[in-house]
Amino acid sequence: MENANPNPNPKYPIIKTKKRKEKKGGEEAMTSIRRFCCDDLLRFAHVNLDHLTETFNMSFYMTYLARWPDYFHVAVAPGHRIMGYIMGKVEGQGESWHGHVTALTVAPDFRRQKLAKKLMTLLEDFSDQMDKAYFVDLFVRASNTPAIKMYEKLGYIIYRRVLRYYSGEEDGLDMRKALSRDVEKKSIIPYKRPITADELEYD
Repeated sequence: MENANPNPNPKYPIIKTKKRKEKKGGEEAMTSIRRFCCDDLLRFAHVNLDHLTETFNMSFYMTYLARWPDYFHVAVAPGHRIMGYIMGKVEGQGESWHGHVTALTVAPDFRRQKLAKKLMTLLEDFSDQMDKAYFVDLFVRASNTPAIKMYEKLGYIIYRRVLRYYSGEEDGLDMRKALSRDVEKKSIIPYKRPITADELEYD
Protein backbone atom coordinates (compact mmCIF):
# COMPACT_ATOMS: atom_id res chain seq x y z
CA MET A 1 0.00 0.00 0.00
CA GLU A 2 1.34 3.42 -0.92
CA ASN A 3 2.42 5.63 1.94
CA ALA A 4 -0.06 8.52 2.16
CA ASN A 5 2.35 10.76 4.05
CA PRO A 6 2.88 13.84 1.79
CA ASN A 7 6.20 14.65 3.48
CA PRO A 8 8.90 12.26 2.16
CA ASN A 9 11.60 13.76 4.35
CA PRO A 10 10.78 14.32 8.05
CA LYS A 11 13.74 16.71 8.37
CA TYR A 12 11.64 19.24 6.45
CA PRO A 13 8.49 19.68 8.56
CA ILE A 14 5.10 20.45 7.08
CA ILE A 15 4.41 24.14 7.56
CA LYS A 16 0.64 23.92 7.32
CA THR A 17 -2.08 21.82 5.77
CA LYS A 18 -5.30 22.68 4.01
CA LYS A 19 -8.29 20.61 2.98
CA ARG A 20 -9.41 20.73 -0.60
CA LYS A 21 -12.06 18.96 -2.67
CA GLU A 22 -10.75 16.29 -5.00
CA LYS A 23 -12.07 16.73 -8.52
CA LYS A 24 -13.02 13.06 -8.72
CA GLY A 25 -15.59 11.73 -6.30
CA GLY A 26 -15.77 14.87 -4.17
CA GLU A 27 -13.62 13.32 -1.43
CA GLU A 28 -11.79 15.45 1.09
CA ALA A 29 -8.00 15.24 0.84
CA MET A 30 -5.12 16.99 2.51
CA THR A 31 -2.88 19.43 0.69
CA SER A 32 0.39 20.13 2.47
CA ILE A 33 2.63 23.16 2.16
CA ARG A 34 6.16 22.53 3.42
CA ARG A 35 9.75 23.48 2.75
CA PHE A 36 11.15 22.37 -0.58
CA CYS A 37 13.79 19.62 -0.22
CA CYS A 38 16.40 18.08 -2.52
CA ASP A 39 14.17 15.09 -3.34
CA ASP A 40 11.60 17.46 -4.83
CA LEU A 41 14.05 18.41 -7.59
CA LEU A 42 13.49 14.95 -9.05
CA ARG A 43 9.70 15.24 -8.98
CA PHE A 44 8.73 18.74 -10.06
CA ALA A 45 9.44 18.69 -13.81
CA HIS A 46 5.73 18.47 -14.72
CA VAL A 47 5.06 21.74 -12.90
CA ASN A 48 7.63 23.53 -15.07
CA LEU A 49 6.01 22.50 -18.36
CA ASP A 50 4.12 25.81 -18.49
CA HIS A 51 5.88 27.91 -21.15
CA LEU A 52 5.71 30.96 -18.88
CA THR A 53 7.59 29.20 -16.07
CA GLU A 54 11.32 29.86 -16.00
CA THR A 55 13.40 26.68 -15.62
CA PHE A 56 16.89 26.94 -14.14
CA ASN A 57 19.85 24.59 -13.86
CA MET A 58 20.21 22.32 -10.84
CA SER A 59 22.92 24.38 -9.15
CA PHE A 60 20.63 27.42 -9.19
CA TYR A 61 17.93 25.59 -7.22
CA MET A 62 20.52 24.13 -4.84
CA THR A 63 21.86 27.61 -4.09
CA TYR A 64 18.39 28.76 -3.06
CA LEU A 65 17.89 25.66 -0.91
CA ALA A 66 21.16 26.32 0.89
CA ARG A 67 20.93 30.10 1.32
CA TRP A 68 17.20 30.84 1.60
CA PRO A 69 15.39 27.66 2.72
CA ASP A 70 12.61 29.67 4.39
CA TYR A 71 11.76 31.18 1.00
CA PHE A 72 11.47 27.89 -0.90
CA HIS A 73 8.19 26.03 -0.36
CA VAL A 74 6.18 23.39 -2.16
CA ALA A 75 2.50 22.40 -2.15
CA VAL A 76 2.03 18.63 -2.20
CA ALA A 77 -1.07 16.54 -2.92
CA PRO A 78 -1.74 13.05 -1.55
CA GLY A 79 0.53 10.53 -3.25
CA HIS A 80 3.47 12.96 -3.12
CA ARG A 81 2.40 14.76 -6.29
CA ILE A 82 3.77 18.29 -6.44
CA MET A 83 1.05 20.85 -7.07
CA GLY A 84 3.19 23.99 -7.18
CA TYR A 85 6.07 25.80 -5.54
CA ILE A 86 7.51 29.20 -4.73
CA MET A 87 11.19 30.09 -4.68
CA GLY A 88 12.54 33.37 -3.38
CA LYS A 89 15.16 35.16 -1.35
CA VAL A 90 15.83 38.26 0.72
CA GLU A 91 18.34 40.86 -0.46
CA GLY A 92 19.23 44.55 -0.66
CA GLN A 93 20.55 47.21 1.68
CA GLY A 94 18.94 49.93 3.78
CA GLU A 95 15.43 50.76 2.62
CA SER A 96 15.97 48.47 -0.38
CA TRP A 97 16.09 45.43 1.92
CA HIS A 98 13.34 43.25 0.48
CA GLY A 99 11.93 39.82 -0.20
CA HIS A 100 12.05 38.69 -3.81
CA VAL A 101 9.91 36.10 -5.62
CA THR A 102 12.19 34.34 -8.08
CA ALA A 103 9.68 31.74 -9.25
CA LEU A 104 6.04 30.90 -8.55
CA THR A 105 4.13 28.26 -10.45
CA VAL A 106 1.17 25.91 -10.00
CA ALA A 107 0.53 22.84 -12.15
CA PRO A 108 -2.49 23.23 -14.49
CA ASP A 109 -4.47 20.49 -12.71
CA PHE A 110 -4.32 22.38 -9.43
CA ARG A 111 -5.06 25.94 -10.47
CA ARG A 112 -8.04 28.01 -9.27
CA GLN A 113 -7.59 26.65 -5.74
CA LYS A 114 -5.81 29.76 -4.40
CA LEU A 115 -2.55 27.85 -4.03
CA ALA A 116 -0.56 30.72 -5.54
CA LYS A 117 -2.07 33.09 -2.98
CA LYS A 118 -1.18 30.75 -0.10
CA LEU A 119 2.41 30.40 -1.30
CA MET A 120 2.78 34.15 -1.80
CA THR A 121 1.37 34.86 1.66
CA LEU A 122 3.90 32.49 3.19
CA LEU A 123 6.83 34.25 1.51
CA GLU A 124 5.45 37.67 2.42
CA ASP A 125 5.06 36.65 6.06
CA PHE A 126 8.68 35.47 6.25
CA SER A 127 9.86 38.71 4.62
CA ASP A 128 7.76 40.88 6.91
CA GLN A 129 7.96 39.14 10.27
CA MET A 130 11.27 37.30 10.22
CA ASP A 131 13.56 39.41 8.02
CA LYS A 132 11.86 42.78 8.58
CA ALA A 133 11.97 43.64 4.88
CA TYR A 134 10.49 46.84 3.50
CA PHE A 135 8.74 45.25 0.54
CA VAL A 136 8.42 42.17 -1.67
CA ASP A 137 9.05 42.38 -5.39
CA LEU A 138 8.85 40.14 -8.44
CA PHE A 139 9.18 40.30 -12.20
CA VAL A 140 6.52 39.22 -14.66
CA ARG A 141 6.32 39.26 -18.44
CA ALA A 142 4.45 42.31 -19.72
CA SER A 143 2.30 40.00 -21.87
CA ASN A 144 1.28 37.74 -18.97
CA THR A 145 -2.01 39.48 -18.22
CA PRO A 146 -3.51 36.73 -15.99
CA ALA A 147 -0.47 36.77 -13.70
CA ILE A 148 -0.41 40.58 -13.56
CA LYS A 149 -4.08 40.66 -12.55
CA MET A 150 -3.51 37.99 -9.90
CA TYR A 151 -0.63 39.92 -8.35
CA GLU A 152 -2.67 43.12 -8.39
CA LYS A 153 -5.41 41.32 -6.46
CA LEU A 154 -2.76 40.34 -3.92
CA GLY A 155 -1.86 44.00 -3.42
CA TYR A 156 1.06 44.42 -5.83
CA ILE A 157 1.53 47.49 -8.01
CA ILE A 158 3.55 47.95 -11.19
CA TYR A 159 6.59 49.79 -9.91
CA ARG A 160 8.45 50.07 -13.22
CA ARG A 161 8.92 48.53 -16.65
CA VAL A 162 12.24 46.88 -17.51
CA LEU A 163 12.90 46.97 -21.24
CA ARG A 164 13.77 43.64 -22.91
CA TYR A 165 14.19 41.96 -19.53
CA TYR A 166 13.33 38.48 -20.79
CA SER A 167 16.06 37.14 -23.09
CA GLY A 168 16.53 40.58 -24.56
CA GLU A 169 13.15 40.33 -26.27
CA GLU A 170 10.16 40.96 -24.02
CA ASP A 171 9.71 43.69 -21.43
CA GLY A 172 9.31 42.74 -17.79
CA LEU A 173 7.24 44.47 -15.14
CA ASP A 174 8.77 44.98 -11.71
CA MET A 175 5.85 44.63 -9.28
CA ARG A 176 6.02 45.47 -5.58
CA LYS A 177 4.05 45.21 -2.38
CA ALA A 178 4.98 47.30 0.66
CA LEU A 179 5.34 45.53 4.00
CA SER A 180 4.67 46.82 7.51
CA ARG A 181 8.18 48.26 7.96
CA ASP A 182 7.61 50.66 5.07
CA VAL A 183 5.14 52.82 6.95
CA GLU A 184 5.19 55.63 4.39
CA LYS A 185 4.96 53.23 1.41
CA LYS A 186 8.02 54.79 -0.22
CA SER A 187 8.97 51.50 -1.87
CA ILE A 188 5.89 51.45 -4.08
CA ILE A 189 6.00 54.96 -5.51
CA PRO A 190 6.01 54.14 -9.26
CA TYR A 191 9.15 54.86 -11.24
CA LYS A 192 8.61 57.61 -13.79
CA ARG A 193 10.32 55.99 -16.76
CA PRO A 194 11.18 52.54 -18.12
CA ILE A 195 14.68 51.26 -17.39
CA THR A 196 16.99 48.74 -19.00
CA ALA A 197 18.19 45.54 -17.34
CA ASP A 198 21.63 47.13 -16.95
CA GLU A 199 20.13 49.70 -14.60
CA LEU A 200 18.73 47.14 -12.17
CA GLU A 201 20.22 47.01 -8.70
CA TYR A 202 21.73 43.64 -7.82
CA ASP A 203 22.74 43.28 -4.18
